[in-house]
Amino acid sequence: MTRSLDPKRLLILRAVAEAGSISAGARELGWTQPAVSQHIAALERQVGQPLLLRRSHGVALTEAGQRVVAHADAIAGHLEAAAAELAALGALVSGTVRLAAFPSGLAVLVPDALERLRDTAGEGVQVRLIEAEPPEAIEMVRQGQADLALTFQYDWPTPESTSETMTSCPLGSDEILLVLPEGHPASQRADLTLADLADEEWVAGCPRCREHLVLSAQRAGFQPHIRHETDDYVVVQAIVARGLAIATLTGTALSAYRHPGVTIRPLDGLSGRTLQAVHRPGADAVPAIGAVLAALQPQPTTAP
Repeated sequence: MTRSLDPKRLLILRAVAEAGSISAGARELGWTQPAVSQHIAALERQVGQPLLLRRSHGVALTEAGQRVVAHADAIAGHLEAAAAELAALGALVSGTVRLAAFPSGLAVLVPDALERLRDTAGEGVQVRLIEAEPPEAIEMVRQGQADLALTFQYDWPTPESTSETMTSCPLGSDEILLVLPEGHPASQRADLTLADLADEEWVAGCPRCREHLVLSAQRAGFQPHIRHETDDYVVVQAIVARGLAIATLTGTALSAYRHPGVTIRPLDGLSGRTLQAVHRPGADAVPAIGAVLAALQPQPTTAP
């Protein structure tokens, strides 16, 4: 079986042919003359015939050498085209970015980011959205199934937040708010604390949100009675509006949907959570991914 020719040696022969001598070709390449001669000799052994005719004032290509250099010209052309294409890709900030994000983030944060991205990058960057809770989204990035994960982190260590194999970019905070039925006695209490709600029944959300509620209640001195569990913030508010339980929800979820029959208020004893984008180390250097990261950054609010 014929062995493939070494493209590096083909390009060396091409440089020598263009320069007119081995010494001149070596200078163009930044190599020593013996090193260039050794590569050409190895290429001649592989093709089984001379490729250069040595003359007193330089070299000339044999017929075989001319054919080899023609292929080297094609290789050089492909490399130059690849370099130009990559340069254009960076200059135009184009490409497809796969973004995995939790549901309320997809409903509130991502559409605004996509609108900003369209204004800054035009149609060059395409984003493919994937709905996933933070642990699954981060694992998708780790496995190469997504480029970015929009996630959240509460105020205690979690496996995904302490991973040394991923890079995180902070995207601001997300407030945790108390959700009560309209007219609930606690809705107007100025001094209300979480401990005052120890006898209430609760509806809790995703496992990490439920864990946040349980730990917050334990810090306040009680174990919450969780009557219902659902990840759907629309269902949570429907249950609360009918007086069947109370809940906590994030500002992001309440921005996505607000039931007219609930009352929202901040509450001492409930800490917020941090929003972040997670990616593989160095991925932010890819222009398209960097553009999406920039679009996800929180925007300054303008005073009315």
